Amino acid sequence: MRAYLDFLRKPYAARLLGGTLLGRLPNGMSALAIVLFVRAHGGGYTLAGVLSALYGLAMAAGQPVLGRAMDRFGQPRILASGAVAAAAGFATLAAFGLHPLPVAVAGVLLAGFATPPLEAGLRALWPSVLAGPAEVQAAYALDAAAQELLFTCGPLLVIAAATISKEVALLLTGLLGVAGTLVVTSSRPSRAWQGERAGGHWAGPLRSPGIRVLIAALTFVGVALGVISVAVVTYADERHLSYASGSMLALNALGAFVGGVAYGRRPRTGPPYRRLALLMAGLAAGYLPLMWAPAFPVMVLLALLSGVFLAPVLACTFTLVDGLAPRGTVTEAFAWLVTAFGVGSAFGAALAGLAGDAAGARGAFAVAGAGGAVALLTLLAGGPIRPAPLARESAVGQDQL
Repeated sequence: MRAYLDFLRKPYAARLLGGTLLGRLPNGMSALAIVLFVRAHGGGYTLAGVLSALYGLAMAAGQPVLGRAMDRFGQPRILASGAVAAAAGFATLAAFGLHPLPVAVAGVLLAGFATPPLEAGLRALWPSVLAGPAEVQAAYALDAAAQELLFTCGPLLVIAAATISKEVALLLTGLLGVAGTLVVTSSRPSRAWQGERAGGHWAGPLRSPGIRVLIAALTFVGVALGVISVAVVTYADERHLSYASGSMLALNALGAFVGGVAYGRRPRTGPPYRRLALLMAGLAAGYLPLMWAPAFPVMVLLALLSGVFLAPVLACTFTLVDGLAPRGTVTEAFAWLVTAFGVGSAFGAALAGLAGDAAGARGAFAVAGAGGAVALLTLLAGGPIRPAPLARESAVGQDQL
């Protein structure tokens, strides 16, 4: 744990990580807050699901757009204006309800699209805040592990706020995003950070073959995670265990947290691409036994183990991005990874529903295993990923991470 303590003692490190996690709490709150609000106002499950999906898709579309704007105009104005606009979207839904429906849809779309890309912004900041590759690696690992807390604490906050009113839950979701964003944007590193001058290419970071491979691989990792979020419900229904779904998701998140903390405890040597391939293989291997869908006591262990490699995979992916992103596109590159993961999760949830109806929990979990395997094959098919001539000059030493 010494590496983490040393990291958190660095100037601004704890503030940036804590502020970013606070500002990202809406990511773990919004879906539940929208569903509860729609149901409280007489809307059906279909409408609740559609509005929640629209929010997720809008956020996926907005992240790379705002990321590109941050690379060009800096962090404070883009992050702060996005957070305020997203809060306004939640407030619009809370104020007008479901009638007229187009206004509700507009509020949800605004809240999703304007979600500030804090996750991408933080990862772009670390190399300028921390002293060397070992500290950056620890930061990436702790960030990837800590984000699991968002999806544990977020729903609990929604439930607590909803006891007052569903409108309060929506407003709290938006206000927490603003509060966390202000903690980050008022800091000296965020105000001082400037993206490098980009070449103006329309494709931005997507013109890097390595970035495209990482985006594709992470999309399938997202598919696997999206499948699991639905498959656990199918398993719980088959076993008639109402508590099983929540328990398994919590254990999966706990496994990811433990794996991330363990991964970042000491510096890693060797090319990060080779390490990522090994970690991705471990991730895929962890998902495959879930299709066995054994008795709950055994499934508890499998759920825990299936999460262990997730945060290390994400952390290792982050170390590659800074060296692969073309000059002036690093924030957008990180934002594309967030988008890929989110879109993959949405598709995975849909696929899990179809597989669950057709073949039950085993069929749904089989799709998760397939998602992990395809993610690994996609990474391997892309060949060795190394910084290209287009990459930022500061990434020359990345192969030492």
